[in-house]
Amino acid sequence: MKQYQFWFVVGSQFLYGPEVLDTVAARAAEMAEKLSAVLPYPLVYKVTAKTNQEIAQVCKEANYEDSCAGVITWCHTFSPSKMWINGLADLRKPWCHFATQYNREIPNEEIDMDFMNLNQAAHGDREHGFIGARLRKPRKVIAGFWQDEAVQQRIGSWMKAAVGVAVSKSMKVMRFGDNMREVAVTEGDKVEVQAKLGWQVNTWAVGDLVREMNAVTEAEIDAMMARYAERYDMATGKLDHVRYQAREEIAMKKMLEREGCMAFSNTFQDLYGMEQLPGLASQDLMAQGYGYGGEGDWKVSAMTAILKAMGEGGNGASAFMEDYTYHLEKGREYSLGAHMLEVCPSVAADRPRIEVHPLGIGDREDPARLVFEGKPGDAIVVSLIDMGGRLRLICQDIHCVKPILPMPNLPVARVMWQAEPSLTTGVECWITAGGAHHTVLSYDVTAQQMKDWCAIMDIEFVHITKDTTVESLEHDLFLSDLAWKLK
Repeated sequence: MKQYQFWFVVGSQFLYGPEVLDTVAARAAEMAEKLSAVLPYPLVYKVTAKTNQEIAQVCKEANYEDSCAGVITWCHTFSPSKMWINGLADLRKPWCHFATQYNREIPNEEIDMDFMNLNQAAHGDREHGFIGARLRKPRKVIAGFWQDEAVQQRIGSWMKAAVGVAVSKSMKVMRFGDNMREVAVTEGDKVEVQAKLGWQVNTWAVGDLVREMNAVTEAEIDAMMARYAERYDMATGKLDHVRYQAREEIAMKKMLEREGCMAFSNTFQDLYGMEQLPGLASQDLMAQGYGYGGEGDWKVSAMTAILKAMGEGGNGASAFMEDYTYHLEKGREYSLGAHMLEVCPSVAADRPRIEVHPLGIGDREDPARLVFEGKPGDAIVVSLIDMGGRLRLICQDIHCVKPILPMPNLPVARVMWQAEPSLTTGVECWITAGGAHHTVLSYDVTAQQMKDWCAIMDIEFVHITKDTTVESLEHDLFLSDLAWKLK
């Protein structure tokens, strides 16, 4: 994972003299240092901006510095906003306008006009806010005292969304073969997605993977088996099946690393030359931060990798997921999420087990896979869909629980949850919005972060919450459809 940082650009002007500018610079450096100690990424003070040229230059530098994931601006004094037009118009990195001030309170005995000239963020930030609105630039506005924990948490949350943008802009997806035949929602406009989100989505032949697998040595497989033993419980005697998954994982990772890809997809309908559908192999790669999508679903594959990156530093719990079946007992309604094989062990409640069982589709040997129950906790599920002409991201609040049934004959990893606002209303809302059966489930990433990510990316965001009704959602979708057509 790249070491990202954020740039702190503070607005002022020459009007107040060198002493004020020196004070502004010293305070800005102090604030950046102290905030860096509590934020998930460093905040680097870059400049006290006083001219159009300074602002244009720092914005240009931010655009071309890969480690810079975003720019945070603040106006310590009044900073005439026409100076900011050229720089902000050209800025391509995520932008947060932080409306704060250095002092928490008004000092009753000290306040005079010198104090007022130095500490006039209250109207400096309003001038700054106008030009952002006038330019119609996507931006996050956060107001509050810079030392307050709640304010720092909001900045940190936005930073993670901005890192998700940086990861998205460099995302490369490796498709092993094509999509599952006749499935609609896994399709999409790859050209538009690359232009909008930055993703490079391309196909590699399954034969290329088989050739790479054949080159894997027994020593490499032995080392991978030792890794499995450290991380998982071996609950099968069919070690040859597990070793085959190790061979698949080693080969896939070599190809992913060689091509710079952080996500991949495959389908059980395209396994020519392979003895097993990758199960354990895909799960263990996801545990290392790679994104995955079943049935060739490259959109959910990339989104899984992005949410994993956004959640880095948390518990890493984001996973490819699929709604499989419902428990419709009155008063105890739940969704059961799973997949044929490939659910990331980052969401496991306990140490996963390696098991080998038959797979009824794909016409291959019994694949090894990780089996576990998902952990309880608040989470979200998200689905990115192609609406034809635009992208829509649907996000639903859920509450994961310990599965209410042991399900001893279910040979796959599983997560059970209660959906907001309820199971049936949530399903009606999800279907109304066009949500896919494949999702990313995340305990780490919040709905607010996904909303921020969508705002930066300029795509539609739909949020299903405890207060959502089908009627209100239909109304919102109708208005949203009109608005996006006008864009």
